[in-house]
Amino acid sequence: MSRQFDDATGTWDAENPFGRMATGMESMSIDLVEADGEFVVTADLPGFERDEVEIQVTDHTLRIEADREEATEEGEGDYLRRERRQESMHRSIRLPDKIDTESVNARMKNGVLTVTLPRLDTEEARSIEIE
Repeated sequence: MSRQFDDATGTWDAENPFGRMATGMESMSIDLVEADGEFVVTADLPGFERDEVEIQVTDHTLRIEADREEATEEGEGDYLRRERRQESMHRSIRLPDKIDTESVNARMKNGVLTVTLPRLDTEEARSIEIE
């Protein structure tokens, strides 16, 4: 029973005095699909805008970073409540093949980022005769 209690309380955000449950915003869910000579990565970034997301790509790696800051103020009489919240997440994805980095494109709609990564054409192996 003690272990179950520890596991359950581990999901509470200790820094927030109001006891917000951890929502999974600390990680980014992705899908990676290979189709028609390209990879398509779909990432869930709820609440983030285009200008809060940065994408970097190399031959074999896609890196997605999202960062935002939110502030709320309420004033009533002598009472002032101010809450600040900063959210940041990142994910690096190792891709199985080389990517044509010049042809990568990305779009974002309703908090869902879709990155299309065309595979780099590789030459087929050829047999070499030994003399």
